[in-house]
Amino acid sequence: MNLPTIKERKRFRSPTVTPQALAWDGKRLWMSSRDLGFLYKVRPEPASDTARADKMELLEEIDPPGIVWAAVATNGAMHVTIGKGLNDDRYVYRYDSNGRFEKLFACPDLTGSYLSFDGVNLYLSQWYEQRILKLDAHGNTVQKIDIGAEICGQTFVDDSLYVLRGTENVPRPAYASGPPVAEKFKNGAKQGDEQWWIARLNPRDKKPEVVDIAKVPFACRSLTFDGKNFWSNYRAANETICFSLPN
Repeated sequence: MNLPTIKERKRFRSPTVTPQALAWDGKRLWMSSRDLGFLYKVRPEPASDTARADKMELLEEIDPPGIVWAAVATNGAMHVTIGKGLNDDRYVYRYDSNGRFEKLFACPDLTGSYLSFDGVNLYLSQWYEQRILKLDAHGNTVQKIDIGAEICGQTFVDDSLYVLRGTENVPRPAYASGPPVAEKFKNGAKQGDEQWWIARLNPRDKKPEVVDIAKVPFACRSLTFDGKNFWSNYRAANETICFSLPN
C-alpha cells in the first residue's frame, strides 16, 4: 500500500523490558512488561538539551495477577486484559484507585488482547480472528467489527476508533482460528518481517469501513492517545514511541 509514514515525535527507552500494554490516563502513561509481568505507572521526560537522551521515569510498580496484555483508562479506573495459566487464557480485570484488581469476566473464547473505551463500552480485539468486539458490562458481545488483518493496538480519538493493523508475518499456530491475513499486508516482506499500518473507522456505522492512513515502520504493540499525539511500544527494541499522523 502506497501510504505516507507516521511522523515520529519522540523515541524513549522504555523503563522496563518487552513493553507490552500502554495506556494514557490523562496525566501519565501506564505500561506493562510482557516478560517480567509487572504493570507500571510512568512519566515521559523529554531531554532538556541535545546532549541528553529522552527517558521515562518509573513512578510505581504494580504486581498484577497475570500477564497484562493490554490496558485502557476507564472513568477513573484502569481495565486490563490479563493472561493466566498454561494456556494464557484471557480475562478482563478492573484496577481501581485503591490498588485492587477485580476479575470482571472471561474474554470470549478465552481469547483477546487490546482494549479501547468509548466512554461507555469496552472494545476488545482478537488477533487471529481479525476483529474487534464491542462488549457490555458483563462481557457479552454486542457488536463485531471486522478489521481485515491482525490487530496490535486500538484507541478512541473523539468518536473515531484508530487501529494498528497488519501482520506479524509468521506461521500461524495450529490452534489459530479466523481467516488468513490478506496478501496486501504481506506484500514485499520476508517471513518474520512485521508490517503495520494505522487505520481509522467509525464504529457507529452498520458495517464500519476500515481506512488505512499511514505506515507504522516498527513492530508496534498497543496504541494510546494523549490528547495530542499517539503512543505505541516497539516491544522488540524496548522502546516507546510518540508519533502523529501525516498531514
